[in-house]
Amino acid sequence: MMALEQNPVAVAPPAPQTPPGPGGPRRRWPLPLLVVLLLAQMAVAMVTTAVQQTPTIDEPVYVGTAAEYLHTHELVHNPEHPPLGKLVIGVGVALAGPHVDARSSADQGELGRHLLYGSANDPWRVMLFARLPVIVLTLAFGWVVFVFARELAGPLAGLTALGLYAFSPDLVAHGSLATLDVPAAGFVLTSVWLAWRARHRPRRYVPLTGVALGAALATKMSTLPAVPVLLALTALSVWSGRPPSSSRRPAVRRAAVAAVVVAVVAVAVVWVTYLVVDPRLRWDPDQPVPVVHGLRGLAVDLLPFPEAYRDGMRVQFAFENHPWQGFLFGRLYTGALWYYLPAALLVKTPLGMLALWAAGAAAVLSVRRLRPAAPYLLVPAAVLLATAMLGARNFGTRYALFMPMFLAVAAGCALAVRRRWVTAGVAALVVFVAVSSLRTFPYYLPYSNEAFGGPEQTRLRLHDSNVDWGQDLGRLADRLRERYSGERVWLVYKGSGVPSYYGIRARDPREVPPDEVRGLLVVSDSAAAKATGRLARLIAGSRPVDTIGHSITLYRR
Repeated sequence: MMALEQNPVAVAPPAPQTPPGPGGPRRRWPLPLLVVLLLAQMAVAMVTTAVQQTPTIDEPVYVGTAAEYLHTHELVHNPEHPPLGKLVIGVGVALAGPHVDARSSADQGELGRHLLYGSANDPWRVMLFARLPVIVLTLAFGWVVFVFARELAGPLAGLTALGLYAFSPDLVAHGSLATLDVPAAGFVLTSVWLAWRARHRPRRYVPLTGVALGAALATKMSTLPAVPVLLALTALSVWSGRPPSSSRRPAVRRAAVAAVVVAVVAVAVVWVTYLVVDPRLRWDPDQPVPVVHGLRGLAVDLLPFPEAYRDGMRVQFAFENHPWQGFLFGRLYTGALWYYLPAALLVKTPLGMLALWAAGAAAVLSVRRLRPAAPYLLVPAAVLLATAMLGARNFGTRYALFMPMFLAVAAGCALAVRRRWVTAGVAALVVFVAVSSLRTFPYYLPYSNEAFGGPEQTRLRLHDSNVDWGQDLGRLADRLRERYSGERVWLVYKGSGVPSYYGIRARDPREVPPDEVRGLLVVSDSAAAKATGRLARLIAGSRPVDTIGHSITLYRR
């Protein structure tokens, strides 16, 4: 760290400012108000969504594991994800104060379902409290987006970036869930922003970059590809901040020291998160850990992380070897399509946002004063997207939530092009994004843009967390009571909720001869997308009569 202090540049330059209007500095007062309003509307959207949605497929696993951390201080379930995100969720679980049985379960999904439905707890209350910490984190990352863009291109750029972030249907949808995707992506963005700031104050921001990177690694292992990128960006920041007259050798040494500091701090953060759960680092997995051979196995063995982390990576590699089924544009397939994520992003990103992403990336590459920021904004997003595209799980844009974060910052930089029509065009596109997002309220999870028919058509093109993640079981129960009381119900539900808890009395139509299936056939759209055999024939012989939240379809037989 002493080597870093040889850099005499100690004070960050002021953020670029747009020329003052006729009112001078007195007209700047709306800026904080607009920031608050944008974040407030995002908070309202997320809280409303969190209140109305039943548990999605992954949430009971994280909530149950968080409760286990709090009450037994053991590392047993869900090793494929490190503890930090679940510790964040655990803050809300602790505030909810649910009753936790001393029983153990061999299945992490059953662990969460028992906490929510089998322990005399109110699942609505537990899930809302579990989701609140993630909502707070999502809002905090919105502030990072605003500040990052403001520092690059001025206050209007910051507001533009925050507007895109706050109205992003994907970020609202997943920011309102007790899951790990938004926290992991937000910590990566924060680490890049801090690395950018290290250009001028390395002693302060280099260690903080390591903390944010470590938080990302301690939340999801999918952020590991960002490590070499962040180390290189940190070294670039320290190198760029050197005095022009200084010799290269000391500058190279300082850059290398900075990268080492980031790596060491990040590794330390990962260890600390495991120690918070269990200071003795006992590791007793609930299932056999897969054996990983070859270069992957060697890489896992060499990682300087706790055994539980390395075993979690082995579980992840086993997932990657599984032949998952995917669904894209009406096609059901087995395996993975490399273009799945770009195609899904094309469907689920507002059209105005896509245009501003492209304009912002072009501005960052073409405007001379913004070019130094290009590696920080574009390279991490590109590397993480390329890695996700090579993955085996074509389950949704939640694997690419870093895109609406990084590219929102880049989009704000489009205003660095000093043309009156540019400002007007950017403003119009942001309004277009806002209108498109507000129109889907409160059904953000199944959002698709106008070119693909809106949220009511998403199920025809995508499945799983893109449209139906089990979130509408409560809404289904309300609809059945209101419109279909007393009717015989046949249900194929894809999710983690327990239908009987919500008063749904139904049978599985796949367990009886097709001729016996008469009345109301209710099918989750993810299940319908992957339907084959008997279920496909039942759907083909039925007439759709209703839809719930754009994720569950009711058929009449």
